[in-house]
Amino acid sequence: MTDQMWNPLLREQLDWHWTSQLRDRLDGLTDEEYFWEPAPGCWNVRPRGTSTAPVQGGSGAMTIDFAMPQPEPAPFTTIAWRLGHVIVGVLAARNAAHFGRAATDYFSFEYAATAADALAQLDAEFALWQTGVESLGEAGLARPCGEAEGAYAERSLATLVLHINRELIHHLSEVCLLRDLYLHTKADANGVRR
Repeated sequence: MTDQMWNPLLREQLDWHWTSQLRDRLDGLTDEEYFWEPAPGCWNVRPRGTSTAPVQGGSGAMTIDFAMPQPEPAPFTTIAWRLGHVIVGVLAARNAAHFGRAATDYFSFEYAATAADALAQLDAEFALWQTGVESLGEAGLARPCGEAEGAYAERSLATLVLHINRELIHHLSEVCLLRDLYLHTKADANGVRR
């Protein structure tokens, strides 16, 4: 295997999961599923002023629940919360640090008020990430991440790409599982499970 293969392999690993296992499973996500709280005390994305979480991030009409430090055990998180984490903490912040996206974080981001808007945000950040990784080439993958990545500062961007691949596969699989749980436990107005 030559060094010229690493960049396509890193992109293809994530792209395969995205196109074969993850993205299609998110199609048709309803607002009811997006905000569904399957356990008491969930962290969610909520209209500004309605959260009781110790910390609420977000610059728009919606905020995301947090606490610092995070309690043990942490509250269960909804699909909306998990998508917010993936969109902002996993992708947008990294796109800003490495690929020219406007700076953002959990407090300055405008969280989606609908499932459709959240999926549009996810698609946009994913596309920017994949394009950015492709632009790195082999030399870019070997470059240190820099201060924006804290514990990863001295590690290669290839290490960060592998970490982001794991994060996306992990968290979006959780979202798919929550959709399955919703489908098998939540009944419609006629008492029929969907």
